[in-house]
Amino acid sequence: MKHQVLLLMCFGACISGLRGQAVAQDSTAHTQDLQQRVEHLESEVKELRAILRQMQSRNETLTQDPATDAGSSPRAAPSQTLVSSADGKTLDFLHDTTLNLTVDGYYAYNFNNPVGRVNLLRAYDVLSNEFSLNQASVILERAPDLGAGRRWGARLDLQYGQATDTLQGNPANEPRPQIYRNIFQAYGTYIVPLGKGLTVDFGKWSSSLGIEGNYTKDQMNYSRSFYFDFLPFYHMGIRASYPINDQLTLNYWVVNGTNQVEATNGFKDQLFGFTAKPRKSINWTTSYYLGQEHPDRAVVPPTSPIPVQPGLSFEAIRPAPDGYTHIFDSYVIWQTTPKLTLALEGDYVIQRLWQNAAPGHSSAPSHVDGGAAYARYQFTPKVALAGRAEYLSDRGGFFSGITQALKENTVTFDYALADGFLVRYEWRRDFSNQPSFLTDVQGILGKQQDTATVGLIWWWGRKEGFW
Repeated sequence: MKHQVLLLMCFGACISGLRGQAVAQDSTAHTQDLQQRVEHLESEVKELRAILRQMQSRNETLTQDPATDAGSSPRAAPSQTLVSSADGKTLDFLHDTTLNLTVDGYYAYNFNNPVGRVNLLRAYDVLSNEFSLNQASVILERAPDLGAGRRWGARLDLQYGQATDTLQGNPANEPRPQIYRNIFQAYGTYIVPLGKGLTVDFGKWSSSLGIEGNYTKDQMNYSRSFYFDFLPFYHMGIRASYPINDQLTLNYWVVNGTNQVEATNGFKDQLFGFTAKPRKSINWTTSYYLGQEHPDRAVVPPTSPIPVQPGLSFEAIRPAPDGYTHIFDSYVIWQTTPKLTLALEGDYVIQRLWQNAAPGHSSAPSHVDGGAAYARYQFTPKVALAGRAEYLSDRGGFFSGITQALKENTVTFDYALADGFLVRYEWRRDFSNQPSFLTDVQGILGKQQDTATVGLIWWWGRKEGFW
């Protein structure tokens, strides 16, 4: 900049000198020549001044204070807008809330070529030789966080697809199942400040009776066991859990019944149980469930002139069956090595229609007992192999409708194409001592069925671990 100013001063001095010289000269020719030079120099000075003004303007832009510039610039103004207190609370809420989704589909082939392409005694893989949508689920959860001073939380699981017909009850055991069909879980949680913290849930939740759960990504196999199909899927009521220490937690429930959002009688079922961790690698859950599942009312067409919701017109059943249901369920999971997981489940279930025998009233029990064994080995982060062997003794047709001994063997190969995308290849053989499975001849049942299945599971969201 200093050199440019000196240059201008030199040009100015030259112009002044030349003008004085032109006045002093008497020669007309010289005067004309000098006048042309002066005009030429003045033109160049104007150009130099214009260049200097441009350079000064650029320097001012580059050296201007960023904070001042941001404040005066219309484009920068939005970045300076502060988040309001209300918006901040909303963002904090969303930060602690997880949105999780899963899509679960399959193709299964039954080598019996069954009539209607139906796989009997299956919970989820119910169709053969069809591309099927098992379930599409959306999970919203805000878990309690004592570290953040929040003792409450809630969870909502919305579900669509074939699985809803399996998981949700039917009019035989629940008055109005259709209005709850797409709500797999909906419950609120509060941790009571009592000792180590008493966790209380209210609402509809997935049953923890039985080792297997709903979301396929968290199971060892694609298909579900007979016991998953037999034991309760969900309950509606209140449950509480209290940690005695790091190794033992006690559980207690009071619910409407098994697979009943709306109760069929006035009896309230109860569960007593515990979860034990004798070692970090072992998780053992044991439960005793006492219930009364027989209805004391029957749905009838509306007869009262007083308006009532559809499905809420009843007549009493008298006398109503009063027999109890007892469920003893225990399972243990052992992470023997980082790659090998073993699991074992045992169940004994007994039900009576009437507590005491009387004319026309039978107290003969129907019961199911048996168990299942599991093993899974994770060869690499992408590849795993799992197996399941199961035995179910169904005396009185409590599960399948006839007295029989059901068995099944399943082998599942996992290949994870990506984080959140799992492909499962599965071979399963079901067999019994009684004809129980559809064949390709109408009315003729077989003693076994073999299926090959490819399952595709996608999931994404911020919730970690088991869903």
